[in-house]
Parts: sequence; C-alpha cells; structure tokens
Amino acid sequence: MTLNIGIIGLGFMGSDHVKRVATKINGARLAGVADLKQDLAEKYAKEYGAKIYKSGIDLIDSPDIDAVMVVTRPHETHEQFVLHAIEIGKYVFCEKPLTLTAAGCKKIVDAEVKGGKRLVQVGFMRRFDPGYIEIKKAIDDHVYGEPLLIHATHRNCSVDETYDTSMSIIETAIHEADVLHWLLGEDYESGTTFLPKKQTKYTHSKLHDPQIITLDTKSGVHIDLEVFVNDQIGYDINCSVVCENGIISLRSPFNSSVKKGLYDQTYIPKDCTERFATAYDNEIQEWVNGVEADKVTGPSSWDGLVAMVTCDALAKSRDNDAERVAIVLPDKKPSLY
Repeated sequence: MTLNIGIIGLGFMGSDHVKRVATKINGARLAGVADLKQDLAEKYAKEYGAKIYKSGIDLIDSPDIDAVMVVTRPHETHEQFVLHAIEIGKYVFCEKPLTLTAAGCKKIVDAEVKGGKRLVQVGFMRRFDPGYIEIKKAIDDHVYGEPLLIHATHRNCSVDETYDTSMSIIETAIHEADVLHWLLGEDYESGTTFLPKKQTKYTHSKLHDPQIITLDTKSGVHIDLEVFVNDQIGYDINCSVVCENGIISLRSPFNSSVKKGLYDQTYIPKDCTERFATAYDNEIQEWVNGVEADKVTGPSSWDGLVAMVTCDALAKSRDNDAERVAIVLPDKKPSLY
C-alpha cells in the first residue's frame, strides 16, 4: 500500500518535509500540496508531481488524500486544520506547537477522546534522535542510578526581527519542555523564566536574548536551560543528565573533527534541519508506518497539551519577575493516550 500524503504549508519546515516525503519515506507518496503562496505550491507540485489544492481544508477533504501533514505558519492556523482532520477521521501529523494555547490543545484532545481514536501525531522530532534515545534507555534502565539534574542549552546562530521574546519559549524551549518530560517519564511541578540584565548586541528591541529557564519535576529532578537564539556560532543543542553514578551527555551527530593551525575543531550544524535530519526522517517514517497499521504511536495531542501548559507557566514566570509558577495539567491523562 502507498499512502497518499497531503502537506499544508510549504515554508521552511514544510519544504523540508515535502522533499522528505517525496524522496525518502517508504510507503508514502506526496499526493497534494497547499500554501497561501501560489508560487511555492506550483514549485513543489511541478517538482514532485503533486496536485495543488486551493486551501488546506480542500486538501483535507479530498478523497485522494489519505493522511495530512500540517506545517503552516503562523501557528495559530494549526488548530483549525487538525480539528477538521479529526472531524472527518483522517490521520494528521502536526508540526509543533500543536496550538499556541493550552485551551486549543485541550480542544484537540477532547475531539480525539470523543471520537475514541488517536489520529494526531505532534512533530516533537527529538524523541526520534539517536542521541536522546540512548539517553532515555540509560535512564529507564537505571544504568547510572537516579537522575538528579539536567543541564541543557538551545542555541541558534541568529533570528530575524519577526522573532520576539515570547518565541524563545513557545517556538524554541517547547522542544526541551517535551523531550525532557519524555526522557524522565514524569510530570513537571513548577518552572521559572529569568531574563538576564546583560543581553547580546545581536538582539533587537522586541527580543530579550538570552533567557534562562528552570524546571523541577514531581520527584525533584532540577533542570536548567539556556535559550540563546543569536549565539553567532551555530545550532548548538546540548543536554547533560547528571545521575547518581555518572553523567550522560548528548553528542553532535557529526563524527569527525579537524585539527589545523593550533586548533581542534568540531563542526556545529547550521540549523535544525541539518542537526536533526535523521530524527525528522525517523519520525515521519514511524508516522507513515503507524497510519498504515491504523495505530500511530508518536508524540500525541496529550503531549502537545503538556508542552503548552509548561510553556504557559514559563511565560507567566517571565512576565512576573521570574516567580516560580506551578505547572498544573487540566485533568488526568485520558486512557486513549
């Protein structure tokens, strides 16, 4: 069976997924595309032989589309497309964030629960990265004893002036909010966001950069996260889990270094599509396999809700002088998940 996939949104991530579905994923075919920018739709339709749809809703409704990928910006548009796919019973992969509000995520969770079936997978690709997978296995197997602390960084080389202070959480730290929750297998209790007085000269008036986040889990594991989106060095993702009997640290996926001119240099990826290329391939392949088996198992709508509740608490802390804010989920995790 070949799964006919339609992709809504052909920008930075959408174009990356278009190429992935069309050229790398087994059992899948890029059958349709939709974007407000007609030139983008025409470009990828011509390149990969896909049909152009006038709107995302038209694509979802088409009997020629078996499953849908929502990769639109602004992210406010995710909710309407995901809910419509659930309404007509189609599987849908939605890039993070699932929605921009916890209330919106809860609507999607409720829609799935009402239908009695998981139809949504959220694009938290780090769960599919070999490095994070190795760390999780070591934690789950208690190889180095109980985890006590996590030190993490999420650094980008630069961002443009459309990126503002709030995005450091809902666009960037949301990845750590999800993957660290997944690594430890437990909920957060509280969090803070601190805005250091000293900022990089490369920021702009609407962006406070860098920012420092802390999270504490129910069992007491303490997490600190540096979010620095104008670091001028590259896409630098780090995670060290300090355990009772050892420290487990994430490594770059590049396996070589260069010694030249008195320096020992290791390459830093330029962006997420390079650093997490394998993870993106793995997550989409697993999603396609799940759809074909009629059972998706990747990050769920509930995971999207947990991440957004966490981000809401961190945003509240940021706006209230780094006060510690409780992270409270709306209710118990539904049995569907």
